[in-house]
Amino acid sequence: MDALKLAIMDNRFALLGGRSTPRRRTTTTRALAYTVRDRLLERFLRSTRRDKESRARTVCYFSAEYLLGPHTGNNLLNLGIWTTSPRRSPHWACGSPTSSSRKRSPGSAAGGSGASPPATWIRLRRSAFQRSLRYPLRVRHLRAADPGRLAGRGHRRLAAQWQSVELPRHKLRFPVKLGGHVEHATDEAGRLRAQWVPELTVYGKAYDTPILGFGVDNANLLRLWTSEARESFNFQAFNTGDYYGAVGEMWSPRTSPSALSQRRAAGRKELRLKQQYFFVSCSLQDMLRLHLRESHAIDGFERKFVAQLNDTHPAIAVAELMRLLVDEHLVPWEKAWDITRNTFAYTNHTLLPEALETWPEALFRRVLPRHLEIIFEINRRFLDEVRMRYLGDEERVRRMSLIDDANGRSVRMAHLACVGSFAVNGVARLHTELLKRTVLSDFAGMWPEKFSNKTNGVSPRRFVALGNPGLTRLLTGASAPSGCATSSACARSSRSLTTRRSTTTGGQRSARRRAASRRGSRSSRAWWPILRACSTSR
Repeated sequence: MDALKLAIMDNRFALLGGRSTPRRRTTTTRALAYTVRDRLLERFLRSTRRDKESRARTVCYFSAEYLLGPHTGNNLLNLGIWTTSPRRSPHWACGSPTSSSRKRSPGSAAGGSGASPPATWIRLRRSAFQRSLRYPLRVRHLRAADPGRLAGRGHRRLAAQWQSVELPRHKLRFPVKLGGHVEHATDEAGRLRAQWVPELTVYGKAYDTPILGFGVDNANLLRLWTSEARESFNFQAFNTGDYYGAVGEMWSPRTSPSALSQRRAAGRKELRLKQQYFFVSCSLQDMLRLHLRESHAIDGFERKFVAQLNDTHPAIAVAELMRLLVDEHLVPWEKAWDITRNTFAYTNHTLLPEALETWPEALFRRVLPRHLEIIFEINRRFLDEVRMRYLGDEERVRRMSLIDDANGRSVRMAHLACVGSFAVNGVARLHTELLKRTVLSDFAGMWPEKFSNKTNGVSPRRFVALGNPGLTRLLTGASAPSGCATSSACARSSRSLTTRRSTTTGGQRSARRRAASRRGSRSSRAWWPILRACSTSR
């Protein structure tokens, strides 16, 4: 613990150039985050070197948002340097458990439908990356109507609170095209080629966060993408008096990740489609870069990577990988489709047909014209296969089509994910069985070998350890001599506490909460002498 305190003091002085006082502990908290990140990076580099030597297939988990929770406490717990003993706890740098739980954490843009990082892969020492969008702050806290003000405030808060956790990768920039039109021409070999002429091109920049598993010397990477303009300032437009045009290219893409409070439903829908395509395109370009750096050929890409699509939000990745292979790398269609179908796997989360994501054809054509052409071609070839297998069953053909003609033409993203993936799974045994009998029954009948169940599991270990140190000590002493309560013991204890709580009246619960609050304030005051002793200037 002395080495940890010394490292925190060094980072506070060398990286932040500040001193921490008992009345303002922000600098010390950020110094603790830097210290923890240093230890995470050491483990991540070792994990990357081990995976590269073993040539393991890497899982890339695509999700539109992640629910990470508080970074510092979770990392301390996973590193094994979080303890419930007051005299040895690193709480002196991050406050009491109750105060650290109130710190802002990166969150979801969909109001809670995000995914937690797949900690099981880390625990099992699997090579895995998580890819998503980088949101400046939790969208549920955005209440103002001015997107520009939201973006400015969000970036300032993010820079102040999370730059000590994530690593910006300034050299990882990938172009992302939006809008425009498609031109077709014939190349020297007589093959038809498509050229996408975009209306707008933005660039995606990567921010990395190491994610450590509990009890293992293994760390995976969460890579989030944020957008930036191709040019920060257009001097030609500025000289003509068009100030908005001079900064417009920089303004639009930088506000897009956080401008989610637009008033028109059509505007929100278009923004969401652009966001989903943006992080998917950046992630796939990055995967192709990593593959070509080692093999110098597209062959074997599906053996190097597997991309797990978390629900239909990243399903546009099927069409995007086809575009990159066919248009950018000049791979023949049949070979590109074989690579694509062996790269993706799809996780379904809903049984409601109206909840499955669809996009109006007009919107899709305006934002992603080349992808719509690719989806039309995928649908044509797929429906030919359906007609050959089910002769004369045009009703089945209509149900399985990627294009819905019922209430205006729209693109069915769940159907695209099923057709373009080698595996489809539900999140519970009952859910998977209902999935095969209801919303995706036609696909399960055509490809029964694709469907399987993967039950989602939630471990309450870290939440109990961080939120209830007394219960953690009890469970540790009773069931886990290795130093941390097991998930099953925590779950049993949580269920028993829930049962006991349900038998009490509302007045009794209020009295217990008031008593707990008084105890929490006393325990919080107990940390002040420790903090004062550690916050002297060097």
